[in-house]
Amino acid sequence: MRADHEAAARTAVELARDERFGDLEALFAPPLRAHVSAEAVRTAWASEAGRNGPVSAIGTPVSEPIHSGLVRVSVPVTCERGGLTMVMTFDETGLIHGLRLAPPATAAWTPPPYADQATFDEHEVTLGAGPLAVPGTLSLPRGREPRPGVVLLAGGGPFDRDATSGPNKPLKDLAWGLASRGVAVLRFDKVTHVHGGQVAGTPGFTMSDEYVPHAVAAVRLLRSQPMVDPGRVFVVGHSMGGKVAPRVAAAEPSVAGLVILAGDAQPMHRAAVRVTRYLASLDPGAEEFAELIARQAATVDSPDLSPSTPAAELPFGLPGGYWLDLRGYDPVAAAAALDRPMLILQGGRDYQVTVEDDLARWRAGLAHRPDVTIRVHDADNHLFFPGTGPSTPAEYEAAHHVDAAVVSDVAEWPALRGRPGGGGGPGCP
Repeated sequence: MRADHEAAARTAVELARDERFGDLEALFAPPLRAHVSAEAVRTAWASEAGRNGPVSAIGTPVSEPIHSGLVRVSVPVTCERGGLTMVMTFDETGLIHGLRLAPPATAAWTPPPYADQATFDEHEVTLGAGPLAVPGTLSLPRGREPRPGVVLLAGGGPFDRDATSGPNKPLKDLAWGLASRGVAVLRFDKVTHVHGGQVAGTPGFTMSDEYVPHAVAAVRLLRSQPMVDPGRVFVVGHSMGGKVAPRVAAAEPSVAGLVILAGDAQPMHRAAVRVTRYLASLDPGAEEFAELIARQAATVDSPDLSPSTPAAELPFGLPGGYWLDLRGYDPVAAAAALDRPMLILQGGRDYQVTVEDDLARWRAGLAHRPDVTIRVHDADNHLFFPGTGPSTPAEYEAAHHVDAAVVSDVAEWPALRGRPGGGGGPGCP
């Protein structure tokens, strides 16, 4: 079956290259077709074509079995000005259950210099039960004294447990860095990564469904470990993982506190307009995509938005019910209602979640909280990779590691270590 899957994946890429998106949609399994249209794929492909140019070569597909008869196939695509990887999930009949466009994998991940593999062990775990169970990795520091623990939440999109993006694995950097400093860490594949086709067909699927059940299961599993102090288990969320973290804490009272890394607070559809306009300022070829996102964002703001609004008319092909939930959610207010300490970190060069548009909201909404610490790492981008000059998407295509100072901030946060003085105020440098 592997050769058939790889041939089908190559055919799918050829259809996208030739802009035959209706024929490509015909290969989708019904749950995927119900929520991802030919026009949604056309929009995403046009964005990549605007940035990378026409396809010049299609590479050798690479397949891997994942679960329940599904196979993931990655096809490298070379373009005139860059490249991408088209990642698809196939069932046994050859229908596509998931599809995404990712940066090219130009180099293998290597451990960051602050990780010491001799100081911790890793074990595979399963979170949840039934058809939506997901795999994860538990990193346990060696030693006998009770350890603090953290559950890592990836950002928006169908990310694996490492938040893999091209040659980079920022959540694996963070997990290994924290485990090397005596913090137990549990990270897991998102349900949209493992069961993308299945959840795409779930009516009313929301951000909470995407994160909260498995995050709560992860907190409880981590608290059950003999070496972990059950009173010091925290949730660490990046980007959308930071946005949803207050919901996780509200659902699981045992969560000791939150670490929010580049958590977006501006409404996501409006942030999408801002980001795509920024990208269009760097590459005029992206202007058409920016205009499309602006029109779709206006639909999200419309009083006529409903669960039946076609996903093709909305940003990123997400369904109406997902946007209704996001439109009614204020992560800052949700965080302010919690009586848990928080550490909020932000990259100064981040163009996706910014100091001006997002961190300003966290500062204003949590200004009254002495148990909230906010720090900006001026040189860091959205993935907390240090650099210089304006941040661009091209930064993510080269190998980087999460800033060691960010790992230190989390590892030494007094609330995590059980020391007094876990606050510091929203105005901390």
